[in-house]
Formats: sequence, C-alpha cells, structure tokens
Amino acid sequence: MGGRPRWACPRAGSSEVEEYAVQFGRSYEEFEVGATYQHWPGKTVTEFDDHMFCLLTMNHHPLHLDEHYAGETTQFGKNVVVGNYVYSILLGMSVPDVSGKAIANLEIESLRHVAPTFHGDTLYGETKVLDKWESTSKDDRGVVHVETIGYNQDGKVVCIFRRKVMVPKQNYLDARGGEQPGRPVPQPDRNWPGE
Repeated sequence: MGGRPRWACPRAGSSEVEEYAVQFGRSYEEFEVGATYQHWPGKTVTEFDDHMFCLLTMNHHPLHLDEHYAGETTQFGKNVVVGNYVYSILLGMSVPDVSGKAIANLEIESLRHVAPTFHGDTLYGETKVLDKWESTSKDDRGVVHVETIGYNQDGKVVCIFRRKVMVPKQNYLDARGGEQPGRPVPQPDRNWPGE
C-alpha cells in the first residue's frame, strides 16, 4: 500500500473516472521552506458556533454573548467572535496541509488578533513554511516552523500565529504502516446488502 491514498471521482459529463491523491499532513521531506499552503474550504462563523464555544470554554464575557451589551456599550456595536475560537478554526483548517501527520505540536510562538471577526464572517487561512530542521536526538523526524494567517471574506487579516510542529520523516511513517497507519480492512458481513 505505497504512496498517497487515492480517491476515484467520476469526471463530469463523462463515463471516465479520475483519480486524485488525498493529502492529509506531510512528512518532513515534503515541506519546502517558503512554500505557502492555502487551506480549503473556509468556515462561516455563526452566532451559535461562537456562543457554544464561549459556553464550553467558560468565557462568559458579554462582548461575545450579550447582543444588547455589545451594541450599546462597545466600539464595535455588535458581538465579536471570541478570539480563541478564531484561532482554533484556523489551526484546524491547517491540519490537512501542515500537521495531519504531526508527532507533536511543540510551541505556539506568537498569536496576534489583528482585527475582529463578527457573526456571519467567513474565515479563510493559509500557512507559510518559515524554516525546518532535522531533530538532533532522533533521525526519523524534524521540526517545521510555520506562520498561519487568517482572513475574512473581504481579505482582511484577522489573526496571525507562528508555531513549531514536530513531523515524521518518511522512514518513521514506513515503519508504522505508511500513509494511514492502523487503518483496518473492512470485513464482509454475510448480512450486508450486496453480499
């Protein structure tokens, strides 16, 4: 089972099937300093999303939860999405391109909220590889230093963060089962329709 997992998709207007590789994270060798990965799709932030995140994390600041308060007493005139949720969305967006194979997230070096995000805004993100280096203690991994920026539907940057991620080299992945280690093989069931 070598290589990247593949999906088959019918080609529009044709009986042909097109195959394409599925990307989920990268090995150390696949990262190039200076490369930028644009994360897809974007995520529209709803009032429910924001309020649920605030309640789950016990952040009860009225700027995020109280529409009347935000409208009457703040410079924004409306609720602002809690910053940790904005960061979490962008971090999650980056997983298929950056840390899907990570051994560990080592450090969040910096995190800046540049502009507010509001209910109904759609967030997009991209990550640039700033640097990378091999581990000095284990020869099957390395560290990648990246910067992620998040911006809204108008292209306005709302959040920037830098982090260091320990990622495996290809020999680490090969020793543990390749691209999708631990993935079971489906076993036919006599009661399964079509069998």
